[in-house]
Amino acid sequence: MANTWWELRILCEPDLEDSIFWRLENFGCRGTASEGKGSSSLVRAYLPSFQAQLLDLAALSLWLRQDALCVELSIPSLHWQLIDEEDWASSWKQYWTPQEIGDRFLINPAWLPQPENSTRLVIRLDPGVAFGTGNHATTQLCLESLEMRLSEIPTSFTDAASQQEPVIIADIGCGSGILSIGALLLGAATAYAVDTDPLAVKSTFSNRALNDISPERLISAEGSVDILPQLVGKPVDGIVCNILADVIVELVPEMSAIVKPTTWGIFSGILLEQSKAVADALEQNGWVVATLWKRKEWCCLNVRRS
Repeated sequence: MANTWWELRILCEPDLEDSIFWRLENFGCRGTASEGKGSSSLVRAYLPSFQAQLLDLAALSLWLRQDALCVELSIPSLHWQLIDEEDWASSWKQYWTPQEIGDRFLINPAWLPQPENSTRLVIRLDPGVAFGTGNHATTQLCLESLEMRLSEIPTSFTDAASQQEPVIIADIGCGSGILSIGALLLGAATAYAVDTDPLAVKSTFSNRALNDISPERLISAEGSVDILPQLVGKPVDGIVCNILADVIVELVPEMSAIVKPTTWGIFSGILLEQSKAVADALEQNGWVVATLWKRKEWCCLNVRRS
């Protein structure tokens, strides 16, 4: 079988992991994972060979060097090799282990046994080629923000429906569907998940089934904010949006079509240095930034309608 995938291996200081994951995602990598190597971290990523030439990989190495120098950390080492098509999809999975996030969540790889006696809300996940394994700081910040927003909702959907108005959320740029699933496990009634990448929508469908969530509660479609008014049919109670800062700024004006005076929002995928630009765009379009949560160089804006 032809060698058709690049396997990238990056040895780095643990504090560089988040920025490296971000670089790899933007570079087009389809699966990332990390493991400890003594006092260092070994990050592995996989990329179709047609998407990158040797000069592209050299440029990536330079970007990683510059990122490390900016925060005064040791320069990571990047090595690459070509591997067979049949190997890439499973190679990175052996390094991905269950992970606790916040006070309530446990992300469990779908190929591992269900944990016994766990009191946490378990999200079974196989991200495939979609972004959203729970490893990235922005995903963690969004899940923790959902915990805060939905803390008063019973985790039993039946109880929630009987005690209060059902909570409906929109997940813009849903990736693997992890945030929609998290919101539903916390007691939200319905999640509408959209992504411009058809592979992300496919991944969301797959993870919906893995977590025994009915199609009526998690509705996913290819597209962006523009399709949500037809998809939802009425304003939503909350918006989660974990994409890139410049895309958030571009989409914020369109979100007015799906909000009401009490709608809240969770926005991430934002570097700290980009937070002011995103906050300004939100406030110019009728939002108030209530809190800014940060983890390393990333942040999450929790907002509400003004």
